[in-house]
Amino acid sequence: MNSIRPLLAFKRSFFVVGFWLASSSVAVFGQADSRGKQLYTNCVSCHMPDGNGSALLEAPAINNLSEKYIVEQLKKFKDSIRGAHPDDVTGLRMLPMAQTMVTEDDMKAVAAYIVTLKSSPKESTIEGGDAAKGQVLYATCLACHQANGVGNDLLNSPSLIHQYDWYQLDQLKKFKAGIRGANPKDITGAQMRPMAMTLIDEQAMKDVVAYIQTLSQ
Repeated sequence: MNSIRPLLAFKRSFFVVGFWLASSSVAVFGQADSRGKQLYTNCVSCHMPDGNGSALLEAPAINNLSEKYIVEQLKKFKDSIRGAHPDDVTGLRMLPMAQTMVTEDDMKAVAAYIVTLKSSPKESTIEGGDAAKGQVLYATCLACHQANGVGNDLLNSPSLIHQYDWYQLDQLKKFKAGIRGANPKDITGAQMRPMAMTLIDEQAMKDVVAYIQTLSQ
């Protein structure tokens, strides 16, 4: 009987410690969620409360992106690696907003909150795109964005699904014109520039965007 008591005491202690750790973790995560939601109030005016963005403000959906990708883009905007080109009107709007993220922990907190927002397919707005031709052109995108368009965090390649077609077309134009991805510090952006260059004209861009939209269905 005496040998059982220490064992029972150990089990009780183990349970108490385990419960304390679990409770502490819940409290920490709760604080992180609250902090991220608070920080997101700076984003609401453009990206909307649900993260679906606004066509009127030319603000993309961001609830389809991964935490890692969101953090990396916020870093780029804050350091003027992205959005500093004088012809990048919408990018320039993001520069001051990124400055509201004082630390990387702030960026991680807001990114963690954003991914809790539900994404959904977007209605096509661009006319004249040929999805069949676009599927052929999309072959150059497979290595980074994958066949289903969900991207690859290991390569820091974003998801392309549940995004507006007008935004995707605009970004392809920016990459091709050197408005985005030309900064030598933007390594992943620089990888996209030659990909955009393979699209010989706006029609080719519309075609590949039309195909990408079918991946969201």
